Amino acid sequence: MKALVKFANTPGAVEIRDVPVPEIGREDILLETKAVGVCGFDIEIWQQKIPFPITVPVIQGHEFCGVIRKVGADVRDFSEGDRVVSETAAVICGKCPQCLTGHYHLCAYRKGFGYGVDGAFTDFVKVPRRCLHRMPDNVSFDQACLTEPACVTYQAVNVLSTVMPGTPAVVIGPGPIGLFALQMIKANSAGPIIVVGTGKDLPRLKVARDLGANVTIDVSTEDARQAIMDHTHGQGAPLVVDAAGNEHSLHLAVDVVAREGQITKIGWGPGPVNFSLDPLLIKAARIQGSFSHNWPTWEAVISMIATGALKMDPMISHRVGIDQWQETFQAIHDGKGVKAVILFNRD
Repeated sequence: MKALVKFANTPGAVEIRDVPVPEIGREDILLETKAVGVCGFDIEIWQQKIPFPITVPVIQGHEFCGVIRKVGADVRDFSEGDRVVSETAAVICGKCPQCLTGHYHLCAYRKGFGYGVDGAFTDFVKVPRRCLHRMPDNVSFDQACLTEPACVTYQAVNVLSTVMPGTPAVVIGPGPIGLFALQMIKANSAGPIIVVGTGKDLPRLKVARDLGANVTIDVSTEDARQAIMDHTHGQGAPLVVDAAGNEHSLHLAVDVVAREGQITKIGWGPGPVNFSLDPLLIKAARIQGSFSHNWPTWEAVISMIATGALKMDPMISHRVGIDQWQETFQAIHDGKGVKAVILFNRD
């Protein structure tokens, strides 16, 4: 079967290779892949812009769903033919305090699909049974593979942040995570919701408006700090979600967070932060990091997708085959779309 493989820890060391169908263990399932989302992390792996080495060679892809084709001998609650979507924590220790308290996504020994173990940019993937969730009948495969980034955002906004109805919120970075953050905040009746992007993000800022953003700001043509303060009556926002992650986005977040407010940082930024964090002390504001997700978050997000509380179709700009991976990665990197889905085993 064909697979998209990262074969060395150097820029561009990704190619399509022929690989065998994986063998499964007693507590695993063999999943026939149907749809896999392209994450910014996948693009960073391709470009070797990640802050740590990848286990190579490894099949990329961690946002995926499909149909069960084989179950391990000890799997009792799933059957061949079931439509399922998978979490990303492929390997956990099961013994640390985080695992024992249900926060296994923070296990120090965690290895994820697509960088630590083989992922899903291929026809079949081996998945531990504990990672699986059933797909509702009214959810399509291309929608379901976006469950993972939606869960990243639910964990950050609904679990780890304080979202108050009727209060302003700012989302910096209108990529998929930022646009899901917008939807999560809107579901909590906060507002006005202000989404900030760059000139490269103009198509994504339009999607943000379509999804309910009250204000969108292009930092290449506007003073974002002043615009946010104007829209919040000089008070700043009680919640600022940094979905971009770089030094400039965090600096803006520190500038515009309200007194006693919160910055929730989802976006990665491996570079140094060359400014003082003392304004957070003056404001008694806080920064909350957020990473990954766990079982209750997945169940909540799946319910939101099934009921239409989350809009998935506006998020998808590309539906392609695996042979189009490189031009698709480049298009998403260049901001020429929001979210790409690679489709497999089309019926």
